[in-house]
Amino acid sequence: MTHISLHERAQIEAFLRQNPHLHLYEIGDLDDRFWPHTTWYGSESDQGLDAIALLYTGSALPTLLALADDANATAALLRAIRHILPARFYAHLSPGLESVLHEAYSSEPGGEHFKMALTDTKSLAGKGDAQVERLGEPDLAEVAALYNESYPGNWFDPRMLATNQYFGVRENGRLVSIAGVHVYSPHYRAAALGNITTLPQCRGKGYCAQVTAELCRSLLAEGLNIGLNVKSDNAAAIACYRKLGFEVVAAYNEFTFQICREGNIDSPEWHGSVLKDRQKACNES
Repeated sequence: MTHISLHERAQIEAFLRQNPHLHLYEIGDLDDRFWPHTTWYGSESDQGLDAIALLYTGSALPTLLALADDANATAALLRAIRHILPARFYAHLSPGLESVLHEAYSSEPGGEHFKMALTDTKSLAGKGDAQVERLGEPDLAEVAALYNESYPGNWFDPRMLATNQYFGVRENGRLVSIAGVHVYSPHYRAAALGNITTLPQCRGKGYCAQVTAELCRSLLAEGLNIGLNVKSDNAAAIACYRKLGFEVVAAYNEFTFQICREGNIDSPEWHGSVLKDRQKACNES
């Protein structure tokens, strides 16, 4: 088994397409909008690729995605690359893979999450909802204000408003509910929903379902595969998504990893300047 850095989008896509629901985010990250911020690693045997890990650096905190089709191959890949990962990063990991990184990093868990995919579109048939409006870049100030009040700490990239794949509902002229995308790639036929919230005082009125349904109709009209991530204990959101035709396709865990101690790393590089630099960064954080 060989562990390599990957640079050919076609090769990466061919592997990810074997399980598109699990790898929807990674497929979307092949798009020109995201590709410059990606570093890809693979595990290769005589039969070809058997595991892939993605490090996305387009946000303030790098994010590692290691979602396993083959748990053993993915664990071996993580063990091979952990000495070149950042000193601090966020991670989406299939269950159990965190143990590989815990040999070198401390972590703060972000909880269990579900990957859901839109597999039944019957409830989305028919005309759109007249109460829901499409949002764009001119609405940035209102959108930011809504997230600040209703969804603090939410990861929102204002550039995504340029996709015109954000939808909202207003009450008395005020934006009170919104649904948008984290990943959007017509070329790779992938869209991952995100940034979905409603003001607390306006919840219980069906706004979440309205804006999400209208967003899904827009994405389906472009022929995109649609998925999302949701915390496994968010029963209300999961129920809403199920009614719209989503189903759970995988569970995974989120963590923030930070190197604050020397791990049991085989690579000699780990015990040299790389470790010293990372330890210094950890002490200063």
